[in-house]
Amino acid sequence: MPRFDEGRPEMTLEEFRLLRDHVYAHCGILIHENMKFVMERRLWPRLEALGIQDFGSYHRYLRYDAQRHAELEAAVESLTTHETYFFREPAQLKAFCEELLPILEKRNAHTRRLRLWSAGCSSGEEAYTLAMLLKDSGRFNDWDVEVIGTDLSRRVLAVARRAEYGPSALRATPPDLLERYFIPVGVNRVRVRDDVKAWVNFGHHNLADVAGSQLVPRTDVVFCRNVMIYFDQAARRRVLGVIRDRLCPGGYLLLGHAENLLSLGADFELVHLKGDLVYRRPELPGGEGR
Repeated sequence: MPRFDEGRPEMTLEEFRLLRDHVYAHCGILIHENMKFVMERRLWPRLEALGIQDFGSYHRYLRYDAQRHAELEAAVESLTTHETYFFREPAQLKAFCEELLPILEKRNAHTRRLRLWSAGCSSGEEAYTLAMLLKDSGRFNDWDVEVIGTDLSRRVLAVARRAEYGPSALRATPPDLLERYFIPVGVNRVRVRDDVKAWVNFGHHNLADVAGSQLVPRTDVVFCRNVMIYFDQAARRRVLGVIRDRLCPGGYLLLGHAENLLSLGADFELVHLKGDLVYRRPELPGGEGR
């Protein structure tokens, strides 16, 4: 019986390392050597689409071809996963609503302006979740509110902007919130309500791009959950530097429950909430918030 991949090029260890390093330099995502086969399998369709015969030629294409920037985005797209859903990690969201939102309401009462950043927002479920929670709190309905969702993948950002979802994305959505903030658009599919969408904006952003991060406005809270797992220590430090720079002094950083800033968090304070642990950018001397 022939192998399922018979006729497809094999990736040498040298080719793997060249491609791995190129991806890392672009976006900070580190692919370990035990993932060589996964990388080979996921990049095969890119070679076939371009008519390229081997991975060495593909690496040269990524370095020198006029279309190299678009192809590098396509390669990274192939190598990353974007699985997420609404109301993920409910205990953390509960702490956010019950403990952080009252603080933010009081802290920003003079400006009546609130900015949240969903960094690595994938197909938009987290950004819309945050907007729904803000609306449900009743605290900010006449404020200037914006939830910014950014991701490296233009494909998932297109899904986010369309704002239509199926059962997998909704599997943790409480029924009352499903009824309040979504409208049916077909068999087993719903669309986020327009007033929620009006609070959310999406943009393409590479977290490893320090200069590009200046386009992200200063925010009060950053959700960067289950993103750091793709980075090594050096890339994590760069990304944390970007996040710290875009956080208002005194602003909060919420990570995924499998992530922490051990040995990395000198620029952040650990804050013990009743229901969660979060990080905070220290206040400026004198307690100035912005």
